[in-house]
Amino acid sequence: MTAQTITVETTVNAPVERVWNAYTTPDDIMQWNSASDDWHTPSATVDLREGGLFRSRMEARDGSMSFDFEGIYTKIESHSLIEYEFGGRRAKVEFSPGETGVRVGVTFDPETEYPLEQQRDGWQAILDSFKRHVENASEQAAA
Repeated sequence: MTAQTITVETTVNAPVERVWNAYTTPDDIMQWNSASDDWHTPSATVDLREGGLFRSRMEARDGSMSFDFEGIYTKIESHSLIEYEFGGRRAKVEFSPGETGVRVGVTFDPETEYPLEQQRDGWQAILDSFKRHVENASEQAAA
């Protein structure tokens, strides 16, 4: 990581296996990977191994904008850690089980085009969407 990084985090009330699977399974990623309701992820691919590639296609629902978020996994520790490189930057996702659920922390190198606060808010919004997805799926499975 560079000297300046951004970290976002949340605690997900679900078993670490479920949290891990939701973060690394394309069908799940397509359901949670957006910062707001006017965006969606119509496709995702994951080759979850060191040296494996990932790609998520993110699109505005009105068709006005789209981009690919893609990179390569550099370190995988099952149910614990994912590190990856994307667009010349690096990120780390840590999964830490605790009494109140699994803390998911994402630390990433910011880019230079947008303000740091905007980047932090966007990544936090996506992580919040992830939390809602996992907890809603867990509630439905328990019902």
